[in-house]
Amino acid sequence: MIKSELVQKIADKNPHLYHRDLERIVNTILDEVINAMKQGDRVELRGFGAFSVKSRNARMGRNPRTGSSVEVVAKRVPFFKTGKELRERLNGK
Repeated sequence: MIKSELVQKIADKNPHLYHRDLERIVNTILDEVINAMKQGDRVELRGFGAFSVKSRNARMGRNPRTGSSVEVVAKRVPFFKTGKELRERLNGK
């Protein structure tokens, strides 16, 4: 599912709301999650899961095509851990 499909599903369930307002709401929620993660905060949506940021150290990698060593810089990567309710619903419990 892409963002526009999510907005459309919400619009279908809430015909009294304008599509442009729903799109703005979804964008605002996603922007706030991104901004919180940018600051190093953890975002938890009970029953769904938690978004956090993990740091990866710099290391020496290998180019798979040539086999030569390549320096990989340190970076921060997003991490998502599913919530209990989401896991249970996915597994049919």
